[in-house]
Amino acid sequence: MDWLVSTAEFLVNEILSQPAYLIGLITAAGLIALKKSAGQIVGGAIKATLGFLLIGAGATLVVGALAPLGEMIQGSTGAHGVIPTNEAIVGIAQEQYGARVAWLMILGFAISLLLARFTPLRYVFLTGHHMLFMATLLTMVLAIAGQSSWVVVVVGGVLLGILLVAMPAFAHPWTKRVTGNDSVAIGHFGTAGYIAAGATGQLVGRRSRSTEEMDLPEGLRFLRDSMVATALSMVLIYLIMSLVFLGKVGKEEAFKAFGENGAAGAGGVGDYVMQSVMQGLQFGIAVAVILFGVRTILGELVPAFQGIARKLVPGAVPSLDAPIVFPYAQNAVLIGFISSFVGGLVSLGLLAWIFHPAFGLALVLPGLVPHFFTGGAAGVYGNATGGRRGAALGAFVNGVIITFLPALLLKVLGAFGEENTTFGDADFGWFGTLVGYAAKTGETGGVVLMLLIGVAVLLGAIVVQKRVVETGWDPGARRDALLPPDPDRAAEKVPAAAGSPVAYAKIAPPRGAPKPPPPPDART
Repeated sequence: MDWLVSTAEFLVNEILSQPAYLIGLITAAGLIALKKSAGQIVGGAIKATLGFLLIGAGATLVVGALAPLGEMIQGSTGAHGVIPTNEAIVGIAQEQYGARVAWLMILGFAISLLLARFTPLRYVFLTGHHMLFMATLLTMVLAIAGQSSWVVVVVGGVLLGILLVAMPAFAHPWTKRVTGNDSVAIGHFGTAGYIAAGATGQLVGRRSRSTEEMDLPEGLRFLRDSMVATALSMVLIYLIMSLVFLGKVGKEEAFKAFGENGAAGAGGVGDYVMQSVMQGLQFGIAVAVILFGVRTILGELVPAFQGIARKLVPGAVPSLDAPIVFPYAQNAVLIGFISSFVGGLVSLGLLAWIFHPAFGLALVLPGLVPHFFTGGAAGVYGNATGGRRGAALGAFVNGVIITFLPALLLKVLGAFGEENTTFGDADFGWFGTLVGYAAKTGETGGVVLMLLIGVAVLLGAIVVQKRVVETGWDPGARRDALLPPDPDRAAEKVPAAAGSPVAYAKIAPPRGAPKPPPPPDART
């Protein structure tokens, strides 16, 4: 049986957990189904793979650019606690549960394809690393609760398969508002935060203009370039926090902030300040790389996906990673990041003041990376339904969610709760907590409760799909009606596809943003 375990671990760790390879294979399969030439198949698969590698390269640059800033913030505020980092907790857990994670993930992905084929939830989840993260979380909470290995793999696989098709459905009314059609869905386990941001935008931003329509003075026209605006904003944040940190801890300690990964620390105050400026500029480059990767992947994957969808899951919609929505409202990404981070700081204060003393909840420090990716996406969702106010307040709500939910999740992680890290995104928090407490009720009772949770999520998603998504409900329609007519306003109506009962309103993406092709039946 060792060869089976080794094979499963190879498939998960070397292929399915690598989103670039997974996307390349899916693209190749789609092009084969479309009967493209060998050159087109190889070229399309490689280009799609490179697109995802660009996203990964940009994410690495983001992490590197934010690392010193995180140290400065922690040193300035004196806060200590848990820093949510998905990759860190998964790496720790893999040493103990690697084989079970492998089988659970393979079974879960297979079940998700069956559900996509035979239920109205026609979503195929293509974010491989998030599949791995959720598979690891489910393995951990079930194993820690004392469930046997077969229960961990089988029940965990069923739950994972359900989530892979259900979460894109829950978010899809808001995703359509962002993208304007059904070509792509969100496949990222920060979905609860994105839904909350979109709903918040509906409540607070009915007359608020889009973040992409900000009227800047002539002297500030250069800020219309999102890469410039992002870099400049991060430079200002870095400068402020670096000076506060310098005043708080002194030169000797402050200069060490730039000594990570074998690099020498700052050599003086001038060097320290200029390294802060450089880190802010590097952040702007990182965001530009991510956006280019998204455009590359969409250009190859979406057309190719039509082929595989027709063969395996007719009418399927690819569910992709959170940065897939970044190009549709690039100013909102930055606003969302900052607002989500502020929400994390406010929530940290509440944890320290009220919830830690009263309920023993851990102090969850706002990790800059999860706040950038989930906060940025939340800003786009909030902007789509509530403009500038929606982007800011919706992302703030996301920041609160991804601070409190990880604190609750730590209660079911047993000894792993002492590792000073945990899962950071919203869906890991609420689903892991529910399943963890259900698993603790015993093997028979736990299995029943966990399956009931899964069935409830699946049925809820089917109801949303049939009664909300397929009926064409637009969460931003009321806002569109309240905004005064303006020919220069960057909003447009997307013509309905042939046979479709409605047309969807959307915030027009900025110049150069990816525009997924229309559904096959709408093509000429």
